Amino acid sequence: MAESEEEVDVLVQRVVKDITNAFKRNPNIDEIGVIPCPEARYNRSPIVLVENKLGVESWCVKFLLPYVHNKLLLYRQRKHWLDREALVDITCTLLLLNPDFTTAWNVRKELLQCGVLNPEKDLYLGKLALTKFPKSPETWIHRRWVLQQILRQFSVVGRSRKQQQQQGEAEQADGERSQQLSDHLARTLHQEMKVCSDAACRYPSNYNAWSHRIWVVQHMAKGNFKVFHDELSSMRLWVSMHVSDHSGFHYRQFLLKELITELSQTPASTTTCSPQHQSSTVPSVNPHHHSDTQANGELSGAEAAGEDERQLSLTTVLHLFHQEMELCSDLIQSFPGHETLWSHRRHVFYLWHQWRREHQHRCSNNGSSESVHLNNSDPGLTEVGAQSCAGRGESVNGQRHASEPMEIDRAPLPDPRDSKRLKRGVLLPAPPGLPCEHSFVSSILDRCSNPEQRRFALAYKKWLDTVMGPQP
Repeated sequence: MAESEEEVDVLVQRVVKDITNAFKRNPNIDEIGVIPCPEARYNRSPIVLVENKLGVESWCVKFLLPYVHNKLLLYRQRKHWLDREALVDITCTLLLLNPDFTTAWNVRKELLQCGVLNPEKDLYLGKLALTKFPKSPETWIHRRWVLQQILRQFSVVGRSRKQQQQQGEAEQADGERSQQLSDHLARTLHQEMKVCSDAACRYPSNYNAWSHRIWVVQHMAKGNFKVFHDELSSMRLWVSMHVSDHSGFHYRQFLLKELITELSQTPASTTTCSPQHQSSTVPSVNPHHHSDTQANGELSGAEAAGEDERQLSLTTVLHLFHQEMELCSDLIQSFPGHETLWSHRRHVFYLWHQWRREHQHRCSNNGSSESVHLNNSDPGLTEVGAQSCAGRGESVNGQRHASEPMEIDRAPLPDPRDSKRLKRGVLLPAPPGLPCEHSFVSSILDRCSNPEQRRFALAYKKWLDTVMGPQP
């Protein structure tokens, strides 16, 4: 065991070099960890590399961490000089052992701005640090800073491409470069989703990971309806396996709200709009045309298409709410006694109530009768809602119905041809309603044997009566 200061310096320098060489030998390391080892039993390096896993024997950490920490502080105080290569190695070693050391991340920011490091390398280091410290706030903050640099580069290239197109210079080469950057941005987005998922699995209710995931989709997939819907669909399996993770359900609530807002922000909700109005950031599944009846009561071709898209938008919203309430019902029945599930149901129902009120207000301002179809007191919807309650194993008209197996597969978007079926009289998905919710709560209370489940059901019923009030 090294004891003198000179021996410690030699030992630590060798360990730092071994860590650097380990990444050179295997650039695909995907996890780090500390191997419990109170003392050095063998005359060998404390760095262990097995397949794609990197381990550090615990006995050397008490020497290694203070050494690299002091070296970096002396450098920042300009009392000790380190070249760029040494800075890269020391900060890498330090952050793998203590990723919440802000000074080390700031040094790497400077190295990245100088061109010594590339953004992908820093994202990779942060990914490894999160395998050992999945909740590290400084690591998530640094990732967002690096992603901002990538987005800034992407926007600069986009502006340059527009300028060159205006000047007619190198359109083909610039188009290829733009496509490469777009593909790179898509890969980065996918990798960030994977990093967030892994961190959320390693640490329950990982608020930092889920907050980062929200930031990523907000900044890297803004207005992309398909990305948001794919995220919502892929999260069905995750929340079904983590029914007590409130942060995961909060992310699902965020996605649902963003999708509903995106679908509601269509020209169909305004009084006038040209047929050519269209958003370039949202896929065509999101309607962006407004149609007004002509004076003679007939619709032109463009207005008819706009009407179809408006109907599809409404159908998509109803499908999203219907599927989310079905998921809540399945999970509550399959996993009784989890408050997170009841809180999620409360949020979804309130979001539906808020959207329906805003939608009816828009329809009344536009003189449309469409709001009638969203009224929960509509006889047709009441009948469908009763059938929907029955399908979830609820008590309807005093009768008990069997519960269907829980489905966790991806929920598809409505087919564009659904708007034509609507005109032929096919009913929309049953919207949530107070009678259906009371029936669901009653069915839970009737066969409830879990005291926690009963307490949560009674609290939800009280919330329905006091907050939501009587059905309009």
